[in-house]
Amino acid sequence: MHSNPFLKIAYHPLYAHPLPEGHRFPMLKYELIPGQLLHEGSITSENIFAPLFCPEDIVLLTHEHNYVQKLLTQQLTAREQRVIGFPQSAQLTQREFMIAQGTIDCMQYAKQAGVALNVAGGTHHAFADRGEGFCMLNDQAIAANYFLQKTPSLKIVIIDLDVHQGNGTAKLMEANENVFTFSMHGQNNYPFRKEKSDVDVGLPDGMEDSGYLQLLKLHLIEILDKLKPDMAFYLSGVDVLATDRYGKLKMTIEGCKQRDVFVFEELCKRKIPCAVSMGGGYSADVKIITEAHCNTFRAAKDIWQLA
Repeated sequence: MHSNPFLKIAYHPLYAHPLPEGHRFPMLKYELIPGQLLHEGSITSENIFAPLFCPEDIVLLTHEHNYVQKLLTQQLTAREQRVIGFPQSAQLTQREFMIAQGTIDCMQYAKQAGVALNVAGGTHHAFADRGEGFCMLNDQAIAANYFLQKTPSLKIVIIDLDVHQGNGTAKLMEANENVFTFSMHGQNNYPFRKEKSDVDVGLPDGMEDSGYLQLLKLHLIEILDKLKPDMAFYLSGVDVLATDRYGKLKMTIEGCKQRDVFVFEELCKRKIPCAVSMGGGYSADVKIITEAHCNTFRAAKDIWQLA
């Protein structure tokens, strides 16, 4: 009998969707992350749940009907597929709907346990009417809108620490006074046309751990103290690492871990439930990506003292 609540982790085998040989997206990481955590004994199979297909009406709170229909019927044009970066298929669409449901479910669990994590997600480049940058449906925006529909007075913060600006999230939430968007990202990185988050912190190329963590502390404490949010969605991309092929920053694995620990400690002490989505990571060695992501799970389990 466990006295502590369980750390719940959203994962489905469809998360590791097969891609053409030589594709630059590291889809393998979605198998390796839960595999590593199980292997080392950080989690057991009891921690993992498989999300179902997110109902279409929930997705439509965030995304336009025509776009959702294109995804469901595989009607994306060749150009739309190129901009997204994945060849369309019914299975890929199913995966996207499951990831969105996984993030909703994670927040439901977080309301009990304090935190829960989705092995995938963080698809912050998806807009209402289109996808881009390996993102088709915006899981954190979908989840935020789902909870707001149930409780319109909620105050929600989206903490986006992927190296790329959460442009889709910023655009989707720009008129939503209940959702505060905070993005800390490479200033000279994709997307080259940035949208306007509530707080954007553009980082210079080559930024190292100490400068990054200093800026994060400065902004996040101020945001949380001022906003006093009811819930937080955290996008913990590991493309901030120096080893990342596209990141342009110079952070270490330890610095990335300290980032997660800081975010979690601030949320935990304020009793703000947190649903985490993994976001990007493109180091040439998939083992580095996996280890950096696994640190996020280890930190969450440790800080909230979960079974």
